[in-house]
Amino acid sequence: MKRLMLGAAAAVTVLLNSGVLMAGLLGKGGYSGCATSACSPCGDFVAARCGNGPQCQMVQETIWEPQQYTCTKTVYDQCTESIPVTCTRNVYETCYRDECYTVCKPVYTTCYKTCTYNVCKPVYTTCYRDVTCRVRKPVYQTCYRECCYTVCKPVYQTCYRTVCYNVCKPVYQTCYKDVCCTTYKTESETCYKDVCYTVCKPVTESHTVDVCCGDWVTETKCIPGPIVKKCVVDPCNPCCTKTVCVQCPSRTVTCRKWVPKVVQKTVTCTRMVPEVCHKQVPYTVCRQVPVTTTKKVPYTTCSFVQETCTKQVPYTTCTMTQQTCTKKIPYTTCTWTEQCITRRVPYTTCKMVTECCTKQIPYTVCKMEQQTCTRKVPYTVCRQVCETRTVTRTKCVPRQVCVTMTRCVPRVVCRPVQTCCDPCSGDGACGNGGCGTGAACGETTIAPVAEPAAAAHVETAPVAQ
Repeated sequence: MKRLMLGAAAAVTVLLNSGVLMAGLLGKGGYSGCATSACSPCGDFVAARCGNGPQCQMVQETIWEPQQYTCTKTVYDQCTESIPVTCTRNVYETCYRDECYTVCKPVYTTCYKTCTYNVCKPVYTTCYRDVTCRVRKPVYQTCYRECCYTVCKPVYQTCYRTVCYNVCKPVYQTCYKDVCCTTYKTESETCYKDVCYTVCKPVTESHTVDVCCGDWVTETKCIPGPIVKKCVVDPCNPCCTKTVCVQCPSRTVTCRKWVPKVVQKTVTCTRMVPEVCHKQVPYTVCRQVPVTTTKKVPYTTCSFVQETCTKQVPYTTCTMTQQTCTKKIPYTTCTWTEQCITRRVPYTTCKMVTECCTKQIPYTVCKMEQQTCTRKVPYTVCRQVCETRTVTRTKCVPRQVCVTMTRCVPRVVCRPVQTCCDPCSGDGACGNGGCGTGAACGETTIAPVAEPAAAAHVETAPVAQ
């Protein structure tokens, strides 16, 4: 802002100075446009005022030029660090303790009693008798007879003949041709995009938890005995038994019962809260740029040349020769022979025999016996375990980077502008018909500034011819 104000002040000062200079030159660009007589010590000032030729005036313009300057910029880099966090968790273990209890166990004993009974048992006897019969039996005999036959046997013979043939022999020649091909060149450009990622931060909270616990209570139960089937002697028929259902005596069992109850405990836990962060991630954009190249591609031309060759071709001749052979042909003859055969034929006889048998009949006797047993009873133990976890945290680290920037700076430039011709010229137009030969536009000649009295005089004096 200060530079803009300084530039504007400089432009106003130059414009004011140019006005004074033009007033000193009486509206002319310099003394080179005045007549020679006007420059003498006793010259006419009006003649100098009414010069000949075009008039030029210097005009100041303000232009803006780009200017580069260097400044520093703060850039934040994201770094990741690992922080150890200590937390406590509950570990539950299952333990066992021995518990004794008494059980009435039934002991079953199997006894036997002797029972006698009669059985009719069959006795089988195998006997034989002689049977005579006549059988005709065939007798086979193999005989041979001679048979003559004629066989035509081929006799093969290999001969050779000469054969002429033409062969086309290829002749190859390699030539080259120019081929324009387009290849693609990969150009890479690195860009940046804004990427969101989530970071989890630990938050510690305390809340009340219901814990299940309880006590062991001893209880006594009476369990009725089982109903078993028992074999007893039938009073109506002493030789037979019948099955009777008998209930065993009851037993008393002592057991421990777990009575649960709920206790409230305060538990501290840490949970992870997600937080969204942003970062600039570079990525590369690749584009294919076509490149045209010329290369020589070889190709092969093939021409055939005929050539006559000779070869020996084998062929086989066959001649049939007759030959007489003799072979024996077998044949079978059958003769029947009568034969008398005697064989023994078995037959079975059955006879019933009474037999006295004895058998053991089992019966079961039940007796209750007390027995002390031991069992494992589980219970849960809770203990606190401290463990260390690693939490990853992201932080921003600032650093200074030099950046080159461009700004626009004003600058004042003076350039000549052609004005209208002086009215003292003969025809009032710019050219050779004026009061004298003036200097060309663009010549900047410094002239002394006229005094105000002389200037006033010039304005009121008549024009000199």
